[in-house]
Amino acid sequence: MAGTPTPPAIAPARAWRVVLERIETDLLDGTLRPGDRLAPERELAATLGVGRSSVREALRVLEVMGLIRTGTGSGPTSGAIIIATPEGGMSALLRLQVAAQGFPFDDVVATRLVLESAVVDAVATDPALSTARARDVLDAMDAVDLTAPEFLALDAQLHLALAEASGNVVIAAMMAGLRTAIESYVQAGAAGIAQWDAAADRLRREHHAILDAVDAGDAARARTLVHDHIVGYYASAGLARSAADPVPGSAATGPTF
Repeated sequence: MAGTPTPPAIAPARAWRVVLERIETDLLDGTLRPGDRLAPERELAATLGVGRSSVREALRVLEVMGLIRTGTGSGPTSGAIIIATPEGGMSALLRLQVAAQGFPFDDVVATRLVLESAVVDAVATDPALSTARARDVLDAMDAVDLTAPEFLALDAQLHLALAEASGNVVIAAMMAGLRTAIESYVQAGAAGIAQWDAAADRLRREHHAILDAVDAGDAARARTLVHDHIVGYYASAGLARSAADPVPGSAATGPTF
């Protein structure tokens, strides 16, 4: 009598993807939920017909993506536990793409315009949302002895603080992930501005005007101001085509969602 056929071995190069696909399926159908613990490595390997090394590789990927937390030993914090921190994983993936120069410059600018227009609109129209943290960063930016790199690092923090104030974790995660690209392009642009002190004063005024419009609940004015602020900086630094040439997704062309 013939024995039970042995399932074909899965190529090591794609075996860890089998583990990811199974966990994704279990999350989608509700078999797994945040707070649940994954089956032990040995059990996952036997169930899916892959090696334990492939299971470990898949778990490392999931941890980098912010979908699991792993702990050693025994007890309630041991093993791989599903967690709900999508902003960590999305930010990490975007940062890696930025580091690999995978995003064209114009696309980064266009994405900023779409995201930040949505941010100021959300914060301006919801009285429960606060710009307090953004105001703290703005206060730090008002110091007159800041170097250009210090000022622009705070500038990136200010825009991220506004994104976080929106309460939209997806937008905040995308802004956090793009922060490296935004800051590097902005820093590079500073070298193209002959009168930096005058430019910094203008940027301070623009930041104050944006936050004032947001706090006043004037979403339309806030959207216009943040658009002009972003496009105007890139134009003055010689990085963009021109402030008069609308970037896709800008206030002039409308969101591209």
